[in-house]
Amino acid sequence: MDYIIRKMKEEEYSLLSNFLYEAIYIPDGIEPPPKSVIFLPELQEYIYDFGKRKRDKALVAELNGYVVGAIWVRIMNDYGHVDNNTPSLAMSVCKEYRGLGIGTSLLKQLLSELKSSGCSRVSLSVQKANYAVRMYKKAGFNIIDENSEEFIMVADL
Repeated sequence: MDYIIRKMKEEEYSLLSNFLYEAIYIPDGIEPPPKSVIFLPELQEYIYDFGKRKRDKALVAELNGYVVGAIWVRIMNDYGHVDNNTPSLAMSVCKEYRGLGIGTSLLKQLLSELKSSGCSRVSLSVQKANYAVRMYKKAGFNIIDENSEEFIMVADL
């Protein structure tokens, strides 16, 4: 599969709403929420005015001219928030392209770019049942907190 990882263009920031919805973990047998769920304030925090905050950064995976995955970070008060200096990470890959290494490539590239820019760590929140937990652990994320449904994970860069 011949995809490229590149910086997200400003005119593509509107795609983040679709990728935010795709990032919602839906266990097998559970009905997905309506797409309008992304308009809840706690989810808008991930995408509202993206690109206007100092640490906003996003990468995409592009295949045959189509964006099939996205990963982004920003300093925000989200589910994975640990402090006001650590950016929180969100990512998703379109369902039909999952399991092909695209998410791992996006994650590795973003972590490398964050480290190069002087960022010392990054955080995220992930559902305990989400298969992505293994990917995050392999990439160097450690569980620092948890609740009944989610892990809060941090990677030192």
